[in-house]
Amino acid sequence: MTLSTVRRLTLSGLIAGLLASPAFASDTILADGSSTVFPITQEAAERSKLVVDNRFSGTTAGFRRFCAGETDISNASRPINREEMASCEAAGVRYVELPIAFDAIAIVVNGSNDWVRDITTDELKTLWQPQAEGQEITWQDLRAEWPDRPVSLFGRGSNSGTYDYFTAVINGETRASRSDYLASENEEELVEAMLAEPDALGFFGVGAYFRHWQELHDVAVDSGKGPVYPALNEVLGGQYQPLARPLFLYVNAGALEQKATLRPFLEGYLDGVRHWLHVTGYMPLSVEAYGKAQQRLAEGQTGTRFGGELAVGLGLDELYQD
Repeated sequence: MTLSTVRRLTLSGLIAGLLASPAFASDTILADGSSTVFPITQEAAERSKLVVDNRFSGTTAGFRRFCAGETDISNASRPINREEMASCEAAGVRYVELPIAFDAIAIVVNGSNDWVRDITTDELKTLWQPQAEGQEITWQDLRAEWPDRPVSLFGRGSNSGTYDYFTAVINGETRASRSDYLASENEEELVEAMLAEPDALGFFGVGAYFRHWQELHDVAVDSGKGPVYPALNEVLGGQYQPLARPLFLYVNAGALEQKATLRPFLEGYLDGVRHWLHVTGYMPLSVEAYGKAQQRLAEGQTGTRFGGELAVGLGLDELYQD
């Protein structure tokens, strides 16, 4: 192989690598991550008329792709964690953190279930804690007046930010959970499976529940102050804790500078989302919070304000407080 051939191959490889990264790719906007956030970004994409390749693999898997420089936007149902922050830093990926909505993790049962109307966080822990692995827990094990039949569990998989958040607030440790349940990153798959199982109990984003409220029942959650349903006023008012949380976009700052369509897409997203968010089943932030997000985008402020933590119990008014 001649020296000129080596040089040509090396140059070709460099060009191919540059073209493969979001900052040097076509004007197609690449988004991946949370299936909870997916329908919000999808709605924004359809309203923008821009070309957006929007996918869902789960928040955790989405951050892996994002920190490898493979996507422009990472849809996230939790803040970026310390390990992911380190991965992005090692790869030279800077990011702008934008809150876009408020969500609640809904506890849901099959529509034929006429006995469960509320459940305590301690009862949820009994069902989901790691020590329950392999155990058949009946409804009657939770409350004497409930049926003596096994509870069939459904929930988000380990690539999901919803899984991270749920395990942290219910079991006391992120990713500490029994694994012998039907798990999926696709909320529609979970809904379909739960509809076929009368003794189903599961957890996923409230938006998926609202899309199927005629077929499923949501369950009020009692964390010690009485049962609370994941309704708009209760979530935004801070009563549905600890299972309410903000949702985010993480934007590759390099792609923001290089990709002509990315900034207009995000500006339209942040400007319009509070007006149409209700169609996705999620809840808007305050006008002030969206204003802070728009300022953060305009100024290209990078990094996270959460320090790698989950932001458990974060209230609506606490987003981007000075």
